[in-house]
Amino acid sequence: MIPRSARLGLLLLVVAFAATASPAMPVVTSGPAGADWPQFLGPGRDGQAPPTALDAVPSEGWPQRWKRPVGEGFSGPVVVGDRVYLFHRTGDREILDCFSVSDGKPRWTHSMPATYSAQFGGGDGPSATPAADAGRVFALGASGTLRAVSSADGKLLWEVDCVRAFGAETGFFGFGSSPLLLGDRLIVQVGGPQAGVVAFAAADGRVLWKAGTDEAGYGSPVPWVRSGSRDVLCFNRAGLLVLDLDSGRERDRFPWRARMHASVNAASPVVVGGAVFITASYATGAALLKASDDGGLKPAWSGDESLSAHFATPVAVGGFLYGFHGRQESGPDFRCVEASGGKVRWSQDRAGSGSVLAAGKRLLLLMESGEARILEADPAKAVEVARFQASGSGARALPALAGGRLFLRDRSHLVCVGPGR
Repeated sequence: MIPRSARLGLLLLVVAFAATASPAMPVVTSGPAGADWPQFLGPGRDGQAPPTALDAVPSEGWPQRWKRPVGEGFSGPVVVGDRVYLFHRTGDREILDCFSVSDGKPRWTHSMPATYSAQFGGGDGPSATPAADAGRVFALGASGTLRAVSSADGKLLWEVDCVRAFGAETGFFGFGSSPLLLGDRLIVQVGGPQAGVVAFAAADGRVLWKAGTDEAGYGSPVPWVRSGSRDVLCFNRAGLLVLDLDSGRERDRFPWRARMHASVNAASPVVVGGAVFITASYATGAALLKASDDGGLKPAWSGDESLSAHFATPVAVGGFLYGFHGRQESGPDFRCVEASGGKVRWSQDRAGSGSVLAAGKRLLLLMESGEARILEADPAKAVEVARFQASGSGARALPALAGGRLFLRDRSHLVCVGPGR
């Protein structure tokens, strides 16, 4: 479980931004606590679901509740209130769909032209997961167009062409860094020579601040509260960039990238107590960064032997990191690693590629095959308590664990599994 001090810091951060949000567009939904998964990596941007979300999963797993056909992409589902949103592509259109949480019935569709064409594989669909609140949904397309639409009916509220506005480039696999929504602002790693990171006003798309000129990569921004300051962590192609959340002023920078050109940083930073964990593949490795006496970030440890993630962001539970180690195409290991020193406690060798979420003392592994595995977050040994086929193959997008159900997408469907009718 995340240390109490870290959870309190994140709560204070969210409350502070909620206080500045537009009254017409509330940040907190009216649903019960733990009912929402409003953006990439969940409500705390840390891959953590409510502590009891996985406690009652039977050994044979959860049954399927509904399934809907969708187009291609690696953008994950998000859930706010009684609605689930999915961003995908069909033909020459990128589509943002809204479905009913209870039965998967379509509520509305927002369709937009899709111009992106993959040059290095991976498909033509969007990779960035939308962010949503009670009034709006924000989606970054593969070709760099950022859109805000009404959650009531899918009508366009505003849009920004990040290529035209900031000189941003599509990178190896299109734009794929998921927007971070905090109250009245939206933080996006656009990766342009005129702006590496941009804070937009959520209400109308105005630029509040711009920072850096680094290429974006495929990690997504994460909030960080330390010593009373509100920061945002951006793991871009050059390394870790720490920005003041209010002004965009650069606080710290830590270079961390592969020497080979054909490489990306794709996992997002993980806050572990007062430190930051970053990880990459391509013989780059991982590092735990702590504040030094001079105020900068220094590695407490680093190396390529502990937990080098290709694209799936690890989770932190009780001072330990759980995640996939190794390249996706080579059959990664799944590991438990001591956050403080990088020691590998245990490893399921060649477990396969997938993503991981945490809920209290349990882990949910969603494999690319569509198989779900429930493990105890036990640093002593790997203990599996459930395993079941949740969907078809191609389940690479991060799922959403909300309201006691799991929402996931495979190669061609959006699927809901969970208890009850």
